[in-house]
Amino acid sequence: MARTTSTQRRQWRGPAVLSFGFRPLFLLAALWAAGAMAVWSAMLAGMFTLPSRFDPVTWHAHEFLLGYLGAVIGGFLLTAVPNWTGRLPVVGWRLGGLCALWLVGRLAIAVSAYLPGWGVAGADLIFFVVLAVVILREIVAGRNWRNLPVLILLTLLILSNALFHLDAGQGGYAAGGIGLRLGLATVLVLIVLIGGRIIPSFTRNWLVKRGATALPTPPMQRFDKAAIGLTVAVLIGWCVAPGHPLAGVGLLILSVVHLVRFARWRAERTLVEPLVWILHVAYACIPLGALAMGLAILVPSFISQASALHVWTVGAIGLMTVAVMTRATKGHVGRPLVAGRPTVAIYLVLIGSVISRPAADLVPQMRDVFLTVSATLWIACFAGFVVVYGPMLLRTKQEPAS
Repeated sequence: MARTTSTQRRQWRGPAVLSFGFRPLFLLAALWAAGAMAVWSAMLAGMFTLPSRFDPVTWHAHEFLLGYLGAVIGGFLLTAVPNWTGRLPVVGWRLGGLCALWLVGRLAIAVSAYLPGWGVAGADLIFFVVLAVVILREIVAGRNWRNLPVLILLTLLILSNALFHLDAGQGGYAAGGIGLRLGLATVLVLIVLIGGRIIPSFTRNWLVKRGATALPTPPMQRFDKAAIGLTVAVLIGWCVAPGHPLAGVGLLILSVVHLVRFARWRAERTLVEPLVWILHVAYACIPLGALAMGLAILVPSFISQASALHVWTVGAIGLMTVAVMTRATKGHVGRPLVAGRPTVAIYLVLIGSVISRPAADLVPQMRDVFLTVSATLWIACFAGFVVVYGPMLLRTKQEPAS
């Protein structure tokens, strides 16, 4: 008799945190997001320096884009792929081993001054490589070919991480290199692709339950596919020539296209349920980030590219990952899909962090204040996630059948 996902989870007799991919990896991601930001703030204040081959800015950029996000993507895929393929999830000590590989990468980079460059790169890349092999195996075994683009994007993340290490190893400023841009572009395409499926679908389901008749446009229409194609083309151009005026113009056009796409999803009708509207706010940071980056290229006196970059990283990526982690955790541990006050507080402080970061450029006389506020709110968001959602991730609780 075939075993179901829930049956396999029940057969695991070890720690509950190893009973499904989202449990340990979401928790590790949140702990790292808060802890690494505290370390970054302390380094900025001159309190200490990590014994890392990476300069402080490069360490900061890498550990949030490819460190924190690696854990979130791993948790999401190890949870979603079994649902996509009908296969059993990775649980138990195999899952624990994957988490250990992620932790080894964080430690290796933090103390990389004492290690050979190839060893640091290998220790950091192994988590992504093993994750990709696991996902490939599940897609092939389940003949779930429609989700191959996700594996392709994961492969691009491996490439971007390798390029990042190569640039850093050669003494370059990897935080401004093509590896970072390729990694960021890949994640943005992932949000555009998967967010474009789940946001209108979740919104439609929620509105139908409330008896609404004005519903979002169904996902993946011709316009959506054109928007995805344009996103890939424009971001490739930005990766290759980040300061070229044509890249700036392309990003402004991309901003308009995604604002139109966003407007088709009825965000204004979701304001009473934070678990839904946070997805829309996160997606809105895609066109806002494209607008900010386009202006940074064309009118650099208005806003810096570093600040514009944070609209994407803190806004689109930070908000979308928190939205997915809170929703997925509630859904998989059997909690109602309703955001209580603690969850709303988590969302609001992260939105405050998103707003504060570009404000540091726009109000230069208060730059240090806004940077401190942005970092503090980021830490508060993820510390809050650990406090509110940590018990759900660690405890055994009844779960809906898969």
